[in-house]
Amino acid sequence: MQHLMLNQFERVVAIGGGHGLGRVLSSLDFLGSRLTGIVATTDNGGSTGRLRAEQDCIAWGDLRNCLSHLANRPSVGSQLFEYRFQGETELSGHNLGNLILLALDQLCVRPLEAVNLIRNLLKIETQLIPMSEQPTHLVALQACGSKVFGEINVDSMDEAPIALCLEPQVDATFEACEAVRHADLVILGPGSFLTSIMPPLLLPKFAKSLAATKAQVIFIDNLAEEASPAGRFSIEQRIAWCHQVIGKPIIHKVLRHGEQTRLGPLINYFPLKNRHNPNLHDQANLLDALSALLRIKSELTLQSHQPLALSC
Repeated sequence: MQHLMLNQFERVVAIGGGHGLGRVLSSLDFLGSRLTGIVATTDNGGSTGRLRAEQDCIAWGDLRNCLSHLANRPSVGSQLFEYRFQGETELSGHNLGNLILLALDQLCVRPLEAVNLIRNLLKIETQLIPMSEQPTHLVALQACGSKVFGEINVDSMDEAPIALCLEPQVDATFEACEAVRHADLVILGPGSFLTSIMPPLLLPKFAKSLAATKAQVIFIDNLAEEASPAGRFSIEQRIAWCHQVIGKPIIHKVLRHGEQTRLGPLINYFPLKNRHNPNLHDQANLLDALSALLRIKSELTLQSHQPLALSC
């Protein structure tokens, strides 16, 4: 029943990075090729950060994470893709999936081709597109005028930034822009607001495509307050940040966790926590909540198109 409302959509796009986007994509993977993930590529920590410093490549970590969430488990392919080297060698701490993607990128014309090769290998129907195929870093502007360079440092700031940008400014992936432009449903989040959700929106062409979409847009909030500067933002402030960089208000509904279901014009509460791991969204509950919001929207649309009864 929970799939019925979502199955009506031919083009569903989810935007973000890290574990949050992977969780949403794995919840919606019954959509197959009708589902597309637009993945942030600005991470500069861990294995990904080391590869970026040495190879001047895009950040592969979030793409690898999404591929891992979508891969059939258990399988040799998924286990290899998530293998992390141990010990005290130059490979220590590196993730094999990151290294595979880097190697394929060097063999292919485009990073997107490397992702598609892995998708085919792991038999993943859902499309995954890096937000950009050119390396760039997230930069935060402080109130004093100073710049904070790189995701790791942005997440560690003592005060919330007044603005974000990408350095260098790069182009959005063409396929990412087309996906959101022609989408029926767009999902933002969950995930780190400043370092997972915002980076794709900072690409001018991508923001322009979002502004032009006729899709319903739903923002999924995190389950707990972030241990980052974004934790000081109210949900209204985060929505305002999104709309400011996109250039117009496009978010129709916000989905947040609540012990009881409460509906509102913009912000809606549903029980979303996984009972075994309260730090994760429960996939069945997430589908139920999305379906409920979409059903309400559909019913309101039908009512608005009903002919008015005329009285004598």
